Amino acid sequence: MTLHAKTEADLADLQVDQMGNTCSFHAIVNGLRLLLGVVLDPMELSDEIDQIWKQFRLMRTIPGWAVTPRQQVRIIRHVARTRNLAVTASYQHGDPDTLPDLLADTKAVPIITLVWLPKKAPPIYYGDKDRNHNATQSMGGHTMVLAAYDTAHTSGTLSTPWGFINPWKDDADQLFWMTDADFRKAWGFPLPLVGPNPLVVMRKTNP
Repeated sequence: MTLHAKTEADLADLQVDQMGNTCSFHAIVNGLRLLLGVVLDPMELSDEIDQIWKQFRLMRTIPGWAVTPRQQVRIIRHVARTRNLAVTASYQHGDPDTLPDLLADTKAVPIITLVWLPKKAPPIYYGDKDRNHNATQSMGGHTMVLAAYDTAHTSGTLSTPWGFINPWKDDADQLFWMTDADFRKAWGFPLPLVGPNPLVVMRKTNP
């Protein structure tokens, strides 16, 4: 099952190698492209939100740094208002057992945020390869668009059913994937003021 029934290659084509702490902005602009066909530059949007922060409109923790899920919602609504776009967003605590159902909704794009403790980063694999692209030893978080759920998918010999549009690679033809256990643990991390299973759903508001 893939997002909006698109091919993995088409979804993977949205991936580029991010610069700086901009994963949330990549997820948001990918959502806009999937829902509305609108193309925005994630770096320009990041800079715009930094300037707004200096006017005490706090849509990220500090300029150049993290964006919480609730701040992602505010950014999406800001973009919709300032560009007159038919899109909105909501924040909720998702359920991994029903999360794949969102993939079939052509008016929605699910954005998930993972969090982990030092030396506990969840492995994330590119395509069918078993090389871990998230081998950091630091505490951190990362935002991606959920793009696929396939219980038959493997990365090397590992079962990796969860697939994501992830801004870690240019010229990609495959998504990034996670095991079920690793995804559930990192997505379920109960970060204070955020809570477990943070899910932002971008939604198209016109027919």
